[in-house]
Amino acid sequence: MKVEVVPYDPVWRDAFIEEAKEITAVLGVAIRETIPTGIVAIHHIGSTAIPNIYAKPIIDILVEAKNLTQVDTRNAAMATLGYEAMGEFGIAGRRYFRKHDAAGVRTHHVHVFEQGSPESDRHLAFRDYLIAHPDEAHQYSQLKRSLANQYPDDRESYMDGKDSFIKEKERQALEWCKPLFLPS
Repeated sequence: MKVEVVPYDPVWRDAFIEEAKEITAVLGVAIRETIPTGIVAIHHIGSTAIPNIYAKPIIDILVEAKNLTQVDTRNAAMATLGYEAMGEFGIAGRRYFRKHDAAGVRTHHVHVFEQGSPESDRHLAFRDYLIAHPDEAHQYSQLKRSLANQYPDDRESYMDGKDSFIKEKERQALEWCKPLFLPS
């Protein structure tokens, strides 16, 4: 799979909103039949959620749910939206779905975690931190562009090249937003 990063596109926000509506209809309504408010929240995450940075043109969506077992019962319903269920796919406590367009190009990722998951906190903190710190978001954007140019046909090396930056920013982000995650 070719590594492609492109300039920020404001259409990504609208694409998230439209997809979130469909996901809510498939996961939220059905789950609420057995578990009240099964879907707690749906968030736009990843680089397409951060204004003015380069990103792979794939919409990342984080769903916070009350119960992952109920989410597992909706795999066929997610397939009606074009999503492939991938199970945990390397992250314990996650349900991962991916979607491709008619040409086979990946367009969306959905990451479902139970409400209060540290993984949810990590993703949201990273996004919010980079939005609040545009200079650091710009550094991340430049790193992604450089890595995509260096490894245009090597997704693993591209991902590995971002790893230390992401881990450091996640650490800073979790510290920065710690008051937001403390119980009241």
